[in-house]
Amino acid sequence: MLPAFQLAGARVLFASETWLKAGELGIGGAMLDIYIDADACPVRKEVFAVAERHALTVFVVTQGNIRVPIDRRLRLVLVAEGPDAADDWIAERIAPGDICVTADVPLAARCLKRGASALGVTGRRFTLDNIGSALAARDIAAHVRELGGQSGGPRPLTQKDRSRFLGELDAVITAIRREHKYPSPHRGEVR
Repeated sequence: MLPAFQLAGARVLFASETWLKAGELGIGGAMLDIYIDADACPVRKEVFAVAERHALTVFVVTQGNIRVPIDRRLRLVLVAEGPDAADDWIAERIAPGDICVTADVPLAARCLKRGASALGVTGRRFTLDNIGSALAARDIAAHVRELGGQSGGPRPLTQKDRSRFLGELDAVITAIRREHKYPSPHRGEVR
């Protein structure tokens, strides 16, 4: 059985043999962390690869049965069932200098309000300048669906989308490291 402990109503399971105390989690952000809204996230593997390269901690937040590789930097967070339980867990803990990976526009808006960065699964960077139009487009699509219209849902993720996502995630990490003067995992320099 994996080590676990309760943290603000969520059960945190570590996908490794390494036991870390709650104070070592870095929640509240002394360093750059990545939070994944994992239940409908098609780019988890890409996030894991980038996080490994940059030596970052990733919180994989889910209500369901998501598997993560065995790695001391990957934290699986199982939250209670509910429409916004994973969103609430992320939004309450994310801090300036952190990144949220999500397809959920309202969650992206909440993260931006807390000073964090938000990145969509196709590599779309949510910003304070574009989040209002993204929320409006989401609301219009929901209204069309309520009226019986078909929105078709999101299109399948392409290899081009995955490549764009990887490039944007790297760019966001680099920008945050420069802005907050976080050291690079390579020779301790700021990149």
